[in-house]
Amino acid sequence: MPPLGAVLLALVVTLIATQYLKLQLLRRRYPPGPTPLPIIGNLWTLKCELRYETLMQLAKTYGNTFTLWLGQSPAIVLNGCQAIRNTLMTHSEEMAGRPATPIFERLSRGKGVVFSSGENWKQQRRFSLMILRNLGLGKKSLEGQIAEVAQNLVESFASNKGIALDPEPILAQSVANVTSAVVFGHHFSKDDNGFHQFIEGSNSTARFLGSVWARLFDAFPRLMELLPGPHQTVFRLNDFQSRFVKEEIESHWEKIIPEEPQDFIDFYLTKLVKGSDDATTTFDQDNLIRLAIELFGASIETTTSTLCWALLYMMTQPDIQEKVQKELDAVLDESPVIQYEDRKRLPYTNAVIHEIQRYCNIQGMGIFRQVVKDVSLLGYTIGKGTIVIPNLPSAMFDPECWKTPHQFNPANFLDKEGHFVTNEAFLPFSAGHRMCLGERLARTEIFIFFTSLLRAFTFRIPEGVMDINMGYMPGAILKPYPYKICAIPH
Repeated sequence: MPPLGAVLLALVVTLIATQYLKLQLLRRRYPPGPTPLPIIGNLWTLKCELRYETLMQLAKTYGNTFTLWLGQSPAIVLNGCQAIRNTLMTHSEEMAGRPATPIFERLSRGKGVVFSSGENWKQQRRFSLMILRNLGLGKKSLEGQIAEVAQNLVESFASNKGIALDPEPILAQSVANVTSAVVFGHHFSKDDNGFHQFIEGSNSTARFLGSVWARLFDAFPRLMELLPGPHQTVFRLNDFQSRFVKEEIESHWEKIIPEEPQDFIDFYLTKLVKGSDDATTTFDQDNLIRLAIELFGASIETTTSTLCWALLYMMTQPDIQEKVQKELDAVLDESPVIQYEDRKRLPYTNAVIHEIQRYCNIQGMGIFRQVVKDVSLLGYTIGKGTIVIPNLPSAMFDPECWKTPHQFNPANFLDKEGHFVTNEAFLPFSAGHRMCLGERLARTEIFIFFTSLLRAFTFRIPEGVMDINMGYMPGAILKPYPYKICAIPH
């Protein structure tokens, strides 16, 4: 009779071999990809880290639509402009789900727009877009507020009198002021500790979602809830954000005039006052709290990071900076206020801004999608619940779509005559039904803030600085490493 250890070993080997064969049969239902192993899937191929560069390399072997196995779960990767657009635009409705991962559920409880799916997502997104339009998104009323904040931003830079400074805190405060005006209807003092903690909640969440700690929480949620770590800090700040917004809501209830809503919270509360006979309605205070948090999270980190990259590239590319300034001086002349509409008269400046967004690629891969109903893709039937990974950077660096995909070059958005041209591979806000909710707000802020600063200052490398790190910090939002800059009056 064989010893017990040998029996157990044979049993384990048999189970693993059986699981391996089942996995090989199952993968025939999906587009080709690297061979998965039992239990860990393709984690060995990815080295336990999902990076867009790795996915672009795998696409060279398996094609622009291939399958990765995240453990025992298949995920369809879309690589390159055509694969992403053809899938997300043609099958926009089918690809509109969001994976219900433990970390997403822990942060949002299925509320809001970013991490939710189904009827809740549809109703909250539709109504949020309507609120943003009613608040003047794209109209001069909101532009006026952005222009006012931009002027304060210029004054903040000027007060430093050309001495080297870290631009991120100043930029973040300005972006936060715009979002605060939209959501809360007022600004907070730069010395308000509660608001600083609220913003830190958004920043910490963005950093955390791009870290290995988030992957560990998804793998072992019950265990991680009990263990210390950065996830506990994120959860604590997330709870603080909820309390912060709830206090704002209570303040709005005391002074709201339903016929004259002034901000996002007012519009939403007016909806709650009117009520609904629809038994399937998802409108409640918990959704409002989550939406407010998401609007800050989606705007502050992304817009601030884009502007930080913008100043970094102007500082290190003085010839491009000079061309922008010459165009601004020639076209705007003595115009006291810069408007978003001015971009049509500033082709080179507009091209530079777009190239910053393309090349710096702050969103990385963005958030995964999930198939909400069976869909046919490349002759395969992709079942409901399958994860979809749109590798957005692969479109932004697609060699078939750009003149110099791996070089910072505003000519990527200019024709031979110097006119600005759009490009379908430009996808910083994603595509399909899951496009960024605040796209227009972000575009307007970036344009007005950038042009206001370049019109007022020439940005230079501080004296004595010989080496500047042009790489990005890891995280859900790809930010530049901290740097200092000199703003010399132009």
